[in-house]
Amino acid sequence: MKDAIATHVPRLWGASRPLTAVGLGMLVVFVLSLAGVALDPRVITGAPAWLKPAKFAISTAIYALTLAWLFTYLPDRPRLVRRVGWTTAAVLVLEVAIIDAQAARGVTSHFNVATPVDAALFAVMGVAIVIAWAVAIALSVALFRQRFADGAMGWAIRIGMLTTVVGSAIGGLMTSPTHAQLAATRETHRLMVAGAHTVGAPDGGPGMPGTGWSREHGDLRVPHFIGLHGVQILPGIAWLITGLSPARRRRLVLVAGVSYGTLLLVLLAQALAGQPVLAPHGLPGAALAAWLVATTAGTLLALSARQPDIAPDAAAPLAVL
Repeated sequence: MKDAIATHVPRLWGASRPLTAVGLGMLVVFVLSLAGVALDPRVITGAPAWLKPAKFAISTAIYALTLAWLFTYLPDRPRLVRRVGWTTAAVLVLEVAIIDAQAARGVTSHFNVATPVDAALFAVMGVAIVIAWAVAIALSVALFRQRFADGAMGWAIRIGMLTTVVGSAIGGLMTSPTHAQLAATRETHRLMVAGAHTVGAPDGGPGMPGTGWSREHGDLRVPHFIGLHGVQILPGIAWLITGLSPARRRRLVLVAGVSYGTLLLVLLAQALAGQPVLAPHGLPGAALAAWLVATTAGTLLALSARQPDIAPDAAAPLAVL
């Protein structure tokens, strides 16, 4: 463990100091937030007050360190790396700081517009996330233009970053006031909450352990989570099958990428239909079954196909732009 840290942390630090510092710092914030979960008895929207800060801290740490790792594949783009690194690091720190501050106040951070202060903080978070999303798109374009010595890993990174961009955009679907919120506003002449992640009920109902995802209704956090972590999962798959031939690895990565993107869209449709993630039925249920069959068939075909090993990775069509 110590050897791994001694090897990888300096490499990440050399790739992006701000993101590595944020990633390591957020691990400390995560531990402190877990202590808050244990010591602070307050509950916000049905969950321990410091559970959300803990989840955002660990997610931020993973994302920051992942981007620093991605930068090691872009040695010829120092200006892009510097701009994306510093911008993303600043946004991540700002978002977690606001989430923690609101938790300390005993109120929710997202969708909270009950007071001018709450509304201003939520607006700042929204603008910051849009900025982070824009630089993530710029990074995705650069990755599609980049050539990789390991073709399978290259495509895993490209598709993974693309799903992360799409998953981040799903967060925007949560920010519009629901019909119930608008109806309450017409009665009280005051908008208290603008947006929700639960579809078909107010936020704060029975949730799954750890994640808090709704057990009774649709929850947009499910596809949001799946999308955001594509940039870790798909490269992880490419790493796990390192022992296979280059051609077979690339085919499997492409199958995994298409499968992962399809799963993201199916889970989004399921959430929008108001169905809990563990109880799909009707059209979303049929789509999940078809996804499983197609993924299994694609994997078997990728493993059984007999083709000569292909040439080293060529950049995607964007490389000629």
